Amino acid sequence: MGTGDSGRAGGACPGLTATPTPPLSPQVFSIVVFGSIVNEGYLNSPSESEEFCIYNRNPNACGYGVTVGVLAFLTCLLYLALDVYFPQISSVKDRKKAVLSDIGVSAFWAFLWFVGFCFLANQWQVSEPKDNPLNEGTDAARAAIAFSFFSIFTWAGQAVLAFQRYQIGADSALFSQDYMDPSQDSSMPYAPYVEPSTGPEPTSMGGTYQQPASAFEPEPQGYQSQGY
Repeated sequence: MGTGDSGRAGGACPGLTATPTPPLSPQVFSIVVFGSIVNEGYLNSPSESEEFCIYNRNPNACGYGVTVGVLAFLTCLLYLALDVYFPQISSVKDRKKAVLSDIGVSAFWAFLWFVGFCFLANQWQVSEPKDNPLNEGTDAARAAIAFSFFSIFTWAGQAVLAFQRYQIGADSALFSQDYMDPSQDSSMPYAPYVEPSTGPEPTSMGGTYQQPASAFEPEPQGYQSQGY
C-alpha cells in the first residue's frame, strides 16, 4: 500500500512517488484467506440440510475472514491505482494527505488482521472433533489462520515504511506550505532583454556586449615601419 515511496511523495509508492503502494504479499495473503474459507470453510453434515462454518460452527468467524480478506484485496487495488495517479497530483496538500492515508490505512488493516487471527485461532481451538470426523477442510482452515497472522506483519511493515517516506518528504520541505516549484518562482533574477538595433552591421546591435579580443586574430598585413 501502497499504497510504494512516500519519500517519492515529495519527490520520490511505495513512489507515490508517495503513497504507497502495498507490496504484492498483502494481496496474495488476502486471497489465500478468503479463498480458503469460501472453498473449504463450510461443511455438510448428513443430519443437517444446511452447511456450517468449520470454525466451531460459528458463521461470524467465516464471515469475518471472508469480509476482511476481500476488503483488504480491494484496498490493495485502490492504492495501486493511487500510486499510478500520484505523479499527476500537483497540490502539496493532496500529496501529504495521500501519504498520511497510507500510514493510517496500513495500520488499520494490521489491526483488523490481528483481530481476525485471534478470532479464527480461538474458534478453531474450541471446535468439536465430532463436527468434522473426516477432517475435511482442515488444511484450508489452518492456512487461513496462518496467512491472517502473516498479514499482520505485512501491513504493519507497510505502515512503518509509509511513515518513513512521510518523514523524508517533510524533511525535504516538499510538504511545506511555503514550498514553491523553482520553475514557477517569479522572484528568480533573469538577464534583461535588450532589443537589437536595426543597423546593417552586426556591430550595430544594441546592448553592452563587446567581443573580447582574440589571441588568434591575424596581425595586420603589410610592412610596418618602426621608429628608431
